[in-house]
Amino acid sequence: MSQGRVLHTMLRVGDLDKSIEFYTKVMGMEVLRKNENKEYQYTLAFVGFGDESQGAVIELTYNWGTTQYDLGDAFGHVAIGYEDIYATCDAIKAAGGNVTREPGPVKGGSTHIAFVTDPDGYKIELIQRANASAGLNG
Repeated sequence: MSQGRVLHTMLRVGDLDKSIEFYTKVMGMEVLRKNENKEYQYTLAFVGFGDESQGAVIELTYNWGTTQYDLGDAFGHVAIGYEDIYATCDAIKAAGGNVTREPGPVKGGSTHIAFVTDPDGYKIELIQRANASAGLNG
């Protein structure tokens, strides 16, 4: 079997414009592509930090007329690595984002993490990259 690669994670959203604004203006991603399917009444927007051929992205799926979803308790979070989660959380808060767990070491470990919640309630974990400065990763 050939080796695979994670392409994207799909999240159903209730307000596509609000979600795009969050992922671009608050999280610093860009809209990579967007398409609308009039026959089946949905719109897809792919957001990420660069070319889809180089890394995984997030697919925001808006089913026309559906404004919210029961998120259930099976899905955990999407994780994103940053050079400096402390500065990133400050920027997220300044942009109106909701930091639900301030940056700091994970319980029982040395990795520094934080959590943000998007407009639909999905959790996003911010992970301090190991090569960041000042020994933040123990």
